[in-house]
Amino acid sequence: MTFFDYFSGNWPDVLDATLAHALLVLEGLGLAVLVGVPAAVLTYRTGAPRTAVLGTAGVLLTIPSYALFGLLITPLGLGSGPSVVALTLYALLPVIRNTVVGLRDVDPAVLESARAMGMGRLRMLATVELPLAWPVLLTGLRVATQLLLGIAAIAAAVNGPGLGNLILDGLAAAGTPYAVYLTLEGAVGIVGLAIAFDVLFAAVNRLTTPRGLGV
Repeated sequence: MTFFDYFSGNWPDVLDATLAHALLVLEGLGLAVLVGVPAAVLTYRTGAPRTAVLGTAGVLLTIPSYALFGLLITPLGLGSGPSVVALTLYALLPVIRNTVVGLRDVDPAVLESARAMGMGRLRMLATVELPLAWPVLLTGLRVATQLLLGIAAIAAAVNGPGLGNLILDGLAAAGTPYAVYLTLEGAVGIVGLAIAFDVLFAAVNRLTTPRGLGV
């Protein structure tokens, strides 16, 4: 039996795992945005708090994934809980760093013009700074997504959803005729998602970024 023969028999399972993998990544990314963007907005102007926030996010990213998933089992149990939290923690650094960089790169002359027009702090942030920082922020989301797609495969070790289960099943079936096929289905699915998300972010960047601001 070839790989394509095997795939034709279990493609619904692969599709379900692919959709679950994509959803898991989006949940982690969404929570990282909800936490990371406000943290960046609150600290990008001040040296010590900014360094502390970026340093903390950097430390979280260095924790080995198996160790982090394992540590989260005690408070959150098995399944989606530790999976989503772990991905959120791993996505914080690119989200926070790119938001900080984008906001700090806004031309001071533009900010001075906004102040001269009578804009308050919050209005200037919402209508001037964040829109101008958007291309850099979007790049951070793009990087975070690609990072999470790979790490999400390890969620299978804590009974999390996604394509990692196919890879884990393939490793568990080592020595059988279908071990390579299972592992290949999971790996190809992750690569396919990476390409799809990259195309999606490129389209969003093109549609939402004014000409001359794209990165």
